[in-house]
Amino acid sequence: MGDSRRGRSVLGRALAVLGSFSDERPEQTLGEIAAATGLASATTHRLVAELVEWGVLERPARGRYRIGIRLWQLGSLAPVARDLRDSALPALQDLAAVTGQVVHLVVLDDHEALFVERLAGHTDVPVRSRVGRRLPLHASGPGKVLLAHAPAEFVDEFLARKLPRTAAGTITDPGRLRRALADIRSTGYCLSRDEMTDGASSVAAPIVGPSGEVVASLSVVVPSSTENLQLLVPAVRVTAAAVTRALGPRSPLGGKRR
Repeated sequence: MGDSRRGRSVLGRALAVLGSFSDERPEQTLGEIAAATGLASATTHRLVAELVEWGVLERPARGRYRIGIRLWQLGSLAPVARDLRDSALPALQDLAAVTGQVVHLVVLDDHEALFVERLAGHTDVPVRSRVGRRLPLHASGPGKVLLAHAPAEFVDEFLARKLPRTAAGTITDPGRLRRALADIRSTGYCLSRDEMTDGASSVAAPIVGPSGEVVASLSVVVPSSTENLQLLVPAVRVTAAAVTRALGPRSPLGGKRR
């Protein structure tokens, strides 16, 4: 395939190569990278070779490539991955120890929920999350918390998009989702059943940054057979408040949209 995007800079082409990797395509051949980016085969070969030399791509097998450890090292320097995680980890560990369940720390990344920490639980619960993975905002408890506290213009734009169903309980109706977001702002937490994965439910709450804005959310994931999710609300909210305090001085937690 010829390079159909010749106007891009060298940096833009290199970023396109890196951006072609995803959860669905964690490893690729040169041909697959070229097809995904629209770059010429010779250009793809040259860029991939340079990215391998720099350590942001690696070869797990002959002719196949995946993201390298150096990219993870660079990503770990980002404040959201370093400062937020470091501040939140002690409280998250306490919550995981008390509940024995999977605990998540999530931030908003464009129009998706980015999972920046996951602590494993003792209960076998089906979850799709892993550190660094992005999942739909509307289909999880922590994602809906972030959406509920996003600017009104962002919410309107998001609700105008197609809302794909990921599990039996996913809310795909914009009006119903808007009402759910209002409830989250009013109560200060979110209860979610079978929205991201069938068989998994969660309780989530917002984390507020030094400026008084919601900067992240956390959640506990439990089996959907758990009858009363409300029993987990105090522990989740106390943990969110502890992380909020750890981040520094700010406005009190509340259910209002910024």
